[in-house]
Amino acid sequence: MEHVSTSRCYGGEQEVWKHDSKATGTPMTFAIYIPDHAPGEKLPVIWWLSGLTCTHENAMIKCEYKQACAQHGVIFVCPDTSPRGEGVPNHEDYDFGQGAGFYVNATQEPWAEHFRMRDYVEEELPALVAEHFPVDMDRQGISGHSMGGHGALTVSLRNPGRFRSTSAFAPIVSPLNCPWGDKALTGYLGEDRTAWREYDSVALIEDGARLGEVLVDQGTADEWLEGQLKTHLFADACRDAGIDATIRMQEGYDHSYFFVSTFIADHVAWHAERLKA
Repeated sequence: MEHVSTSRCYGGEQEVWKHDSKATGTPMTFAIYIPDHAPGEKLPVIWWLSGLTCTHENAMIKCEYKQACAQHGVIFVCPDTSPRGEGVPNHEDYDFGQGAGFYVNATQEPWAEHFRMRDYVEEELPALVAEHFPVDMDRQGISGHSMGGHGALTVSLRNPGRFRSTSAFAPIVSPLNCPWGDKALTGYLGEDRTAWREYDSVALIEDGARLGEVLVDQGTADEWLEGQLKTHLFADACRDAGIDATIRMQEGYDHSYFFVSTFIADHVAWHAERLKA
């Protein structure tokens, strides 16, 4: 791995690292915040998946998780949202291609070679972080925003027992039922919509996947709420499946990191309570 930077912050270290990914066949960059801790101590970890157009840097700068993570002794990891670089295909639209990997393993050309973000965030990056940083892999939580909220929910649903805690901010709950999902999953996975179901939290629940409990915050003034996010579909699926879902509709908040930063300390504390040794 290549060390990019370290900055002291709230009694911990905000670091950025780069490495060559086997999953994507490209260099990948991630941010990791490590609170101060005793020598040899291992800390719980929250994986953060970001949304459309983001890199590792958006959450690192705007999410304001560091003080809460230092307070609760939790590591926080922010990967990129897609492969990037020379030879990696792209698209002129913000909601497809680089910066919009949707945390899937693409099967369609020209995306299939590099756009393998499911393998990256589910397997490769956790193994790498576990090898090089003081994380307790028996105490993992996952969260994310928008496209990353979709990622957090689906990764957790597909990997029962791996995560003690799961939360999301303004998640795309059902790519099968929104324009963002229709565009991305058609492009990455093809026309067969049955292949999309493992990347749709509502469909996964309908097909039998379960979470112990989940926390979701959604702003009522979010411009994407009705057309793209459709929080009610997830609420209905959780109710029908008997999943303990706390879904908080936050009055007047939009889709931005101003919204996320307002409630991120709540989420870190919620995760930390469930990640206790």
